[in-house]
Amino acid sequence: MPQKLIIALPKGRILKEAMPLLRRAGIEPEAAFDDPDSRLLRFTTNMPDLDIVRVRSFDVATFVAFGAAHMGIAGNDVLMEFQYPEIYAPLDLDIGRCYMAVAEPAALLAEDNPGRWSHIRVATKYPGITRRHFAARGVQAECIHLNGAMELAPSLGLCRRIVDLVSSGATLRANGLVEVERIAEVTSRLIINRAAAKTRPEHLAGWIERFQGALDAR
Repeated sequence: MPQKLIIALPKGRILKEAMPLLRRAGIEPEAAFDDPDSRLLRFTTNMPDLDIVRVRSFDVATFVAFGAAHMGIAGNDVLMEFQYPEIYAPLDLDIGRCYMAVAEPAALLAEDNPGRWSHIRVATKYPGITRRHFAARGVQAECIHLNGAMELAPSLGLCRRIVDLVSSGATLRANGLVEVERIAEVTSRLIINRAAAKTRPEHLAGWIERFQGALDAR
């Protein structure tokens, strides 16, 4: 019997948006998947050849890149940050929509001129994207790597600017920050391990078709 296919799904907000799409693609997880008290991380589905693993959103791409999962759902923010050559993303699922932006305190913006920056210190979860973005225009970015609560960094003197994901902008406003510039639009993608696509082409192509059908049926 061939090894089961594994799809890696991200915890949190994207998972809530992804599940209707998975169900339209015919995937129904075992009951424990929807049990908030369950400590399981791997789940069977109604498909005998498909299991689900549920991991942190930043880890989905790593599981797929290293072949621990054959496919997954990941934001293109994560794909841009890690740039794994072992992954390709055949479908934009149009979920998890937000954007990545540079922000700073509103009081600083009045006297600031981003066009004259030569060196900046930035708090971010995305040091790779941030450095590449600023290097493209000759600005050296010193990145302080935080995994959350980025908006606190300017008020506590850690740095004056942040790079983070923005959806409504409410969190920025609540913390006295304003958007300076946008770096990239972000949505979640179906991602595939390239080696798996070569060794199991019919299986993976079939799932890409299923997800495309689920998108078309929305």
